[in-house]
Amino acid sequence: QVQLVESGGGMVQPGGSLRLSCAASGIIFGSYAMGWYRQAPGKQRELVAHITSGGSTNYADSVKGRFTISRDNAKNTVYLQMNSLKPEDTAVYYCNTKPAVPIWGQGTQVAVSS
Repeated sequence: QVQLVESGGGMVQPGGSLRLSCAASGIIFGSYAMGWYRQAPGKQRELVAHITSGGSTNYADSVKGRFTISRDNAKNTVYLQMNSLKPEDTAVYYCNTKPAVPIWGQGTQVAVSS
């Protein structure tokens, strides 16, 4: 059974940084592309970054240059380093495979506010 557990969110001021982590189980982690998704209030969930099994990365234009996705296959964990945070980054952040499987974790809340 697939399980995804996100952590690392919190409240920060604009310009601040956070590092999110996601521990995955129930999948052959190293074989899958992994993504970080977010859902802001009243908006649809969107993909913000993904990393292939080979380590190639891609980012949404809105986060390019500020966010960095990485993975540790030995720990079945994917990370999202978020720098220069903006109020519009406020959302619940989720990890999942890419494309996503229909099983989601609880997410981790990120709030950017002065």
